[in-house]
Amino acid sequence: MIRSYSTFCSLSAAVLFAGTPAFSATVVPSGDASALVNTLLGPGITLVGSPTLVGGTGAAGFFSNGLATGVGIENGIILSTGLAINATGPNNSDSAGDSVNTDGFSALEAFNGGQDTSDAAVLSFDFLSDGGDVFFNYVFASEEYNEFVGSDVNDVFAFLLDGQNIARIPESQSFVSIDTVNLDSNSSFYVDNEAAEDGSAPLNLQYDGLTKVLTASALGLSAGQHTITLAIADSGDSVYDSAVFLQASTFADVVLPPVVVPTPTPTPTPTPTTPGATVPTPSAAMAGLLGLSGLMARRRRD
Repeated sequence: MIRSYSTFCSLSAAVLFAGTPAFSATVVPSGDASALVNTLLGPGITLVGSPTLVGGTGAAGFFSNGLATGVGIENGIILSTGLAINATGPNNSDSAGDSVNTDGFSALEAFNGGQDTSDAAVLSFDFLSDGGDVFFNYVFASEEYNEFVGSDVNDVFAFLLDGQNIARIPESQSFVSIDTVNLDSNSSFYVDNEAAEDGSAPLNLQYDGLTKVLTASALGLSAGQHTITLAIADSGDSVYDSAVFLQASTFADVVLPPVVVPTPTPTPTPTPTTPGATVPTPSAAMAGLLGLSGLMARRRRD
């Protein structure tokens, strides 16, 4: 039996609310399915056969510098409904996106009320799990936040493990989407990146909203080979972009946290000295005191 759940990684809160990031994520487009999957794979997982990637040119790729940007994940791969490079900040538009004029993905339409999809990016591969479980960290982001919450314009994504979607809200059976994670619904898992009237936005990321770092997972897989399909597509319109960021090396049979940037160790402040003077070591200073006391004793005897 497969059980699925998602776990909020608390680290993302510290990263996302530490202040406006000064740097934008670096995105390198790639259509190499094997390279993308190998970037994802972590301990306890064995790839079986050759991965496949279906989508428009430039819809998938690698990203880095995610923590400084505010995504909450340092590096990994990105799948988008348009051009992956549109993820880079600043957030200078509330309608950024590109239509790549490719087909949709019918399997996603079960999660958006049967509405047609387009511009799908679909990465699929087979694998074995040593421990019988699978976990991976991700962030969903969209340019359709916040104005299209509750509308028919909702891009859709899913992580289909043997056909079952494991992209669920933490401690819930509901799937993650624009309508289920936003300013009003499950807001503890949401980060608003809407630009203010002066044009500034909290994060150096183009998307107007995103989830915090979530963990998709399934426990108790049956023995043998399994298939995962990571898919995202436009729905309701073909321009406004959405994307999923998937953390490198976390598709594993154990839970792996987002990469933690170590806190720099403070450098001790040196003791001020007079130019040309030598600061005595403790042993030298003690010897000097002993010599001074001996000299004073001799003077008293004399």
